[in-house]
Amino acid sequence: MIVSMIQMIFEIPGVDSIKEKRRIISSVKSKLQHRFNMSVAEVDLQDSLSFAQIGGVLVSNSRSFGESVLHKAFEMVERDVPVRIQDMSIYSEEF
Repeated sequence: MIVSMIQMIFEIPGVDSIKEKRRIISSVKSKLQHRFNMSVAEVDLQDSLSFAQIGGVLVSNSRSFGESVLHKAFEMVERDVPVRIQDMSIYSEEF
């Protein structure tokens, strides 16, 4: 079993309230969950207005498949979500 993980830190420009930030994060999480069938959570920076850190995981039987899906998920966030990516990492672990 291969568990592939992605972690993204991004800046959300123009956000004036935690409520607005939560709406954007919720939308990102929902898109990733439904389009890529992965588990996603906001894992840090919850109290920051301008920044968010989300993590996602995908379980598969192939490291290359899992990492390719996560790269596509990253490209979707980069292309479709009005955020500035500050950091991104993808890692796979075999169990």
